[in-house]
Amino acid sequence: MEDRELIAKAREAKEFSYSPYSGFRVGAALLGKNGKVYQGCNIENAAYTPTNCAERTAVFNAVSQGVREFEAIAVVGDGEDCLAPCGVCRQVLMEFVNPSEFYILMAGSGEQYKKMTLEELFPAAFSPANLEKNEK
Repeated sequence: MEDRELIAKAREAKEFSYSPYSGFRVGAALLGKNGKVYQGCNIENAAYTPTNCAERTAVFNAVSQGVREFEAIAVVGDGEDCLAPCGVCRQVLMEFVNPSEFYILMAGSGEQYKKMTLEELFPAAFSPANLEKNEK
């Protein structure tokens, strides 16, 4: 799948955002190694901490369907700036991907976007491999 196609899927998902408190709409589209796209949007809550980001919604959507291998994710917001995943979303992605091979496409409302690996965006991250090392 082309980068711009995945970004377009993230823009579609953003339209379902439930963000009555911040007004900050985010959409994500996660490309599985199976070739399917799993969309997600941010879902806010009046208590704030139960709020879920678009990226995690997409991951949880895929995992709930038995998919656990991914190639890339696109993340978009309404602003002009390219939107990067928060730290919690980066950590959730680390659970399921090879960070040196998984790409994050960060876009805003315009045509510009940035493309980075999770490893570039989240260096020295904690991963399942850290637990394996402690078990030995």
